[in-house]
Amino acid sequence: MGNVLARNWGWVALRGVAALLFGLLTLFNPAITHAVLVFWFGAFAIADGVLSVVSALAHWRGEPHWVALLVGGLAGIVIGVLTFVMPGFTATVLVYLIAAWAIVRGVAEIATAIRLRELVTGEWMLALAGVLSVLFGAAIAVVPAAGALAIVLWIGVWAIVLGVVLLGLALRLRSWEHRFGADGSGTPRTA
Repeated sequence: MGNVLARNWGWVALRGVAALLFGLLTLFNPAITHAVLVFWFGAFAIADGVLSVVSALAHWRGEPHWVALLVGGLAGIVIGVLTFVMPGFTATVLVYLIAAWAIVRGVAEIATAIRLRELVTGEWMLALAGVLSVLFGAAIAVVPAAGALAIVLWIGVWAIVLGVVLLGLALRLRSWEHRFGADGSGTPRTA
């Protein structure tokens, strides 16, 4: 799994950029209407899900632990599509969709990090992203009536932190890939 993520560090970086853009858009315009939030969230969830699925499927042959990333990506796509197909959801339903998606995604990232711990340093960043996602999802599921503005701000901050952590992971994976090569053999490259 480590060499798959290392070879596809660019996809991880794109996920980080997508999360940062979504978070910044949300924080810079916290008074957005529910409909705009639905579409922003739907677009982000689909983009993140597609990038996760592409990353998982890019080199799945011979990699026994690609399923966790695939499941997290598919969950994001499904939740994103549901937000576009059913935009009349109430704010509470959207909050629960976001909570469920964040928890599923977080668990998938934690599972992937556990599998990476022996292969690459910096796997803790993926685990941290997973823990943050689970905590975020649990927090908004427990307090759905915290108010639309508070939810929007929580979502924005969560997306920015997630984006920064994913970009940090991408840089670590890029370094690992350059140091050990795309074959993932663990043997340092020689010049």
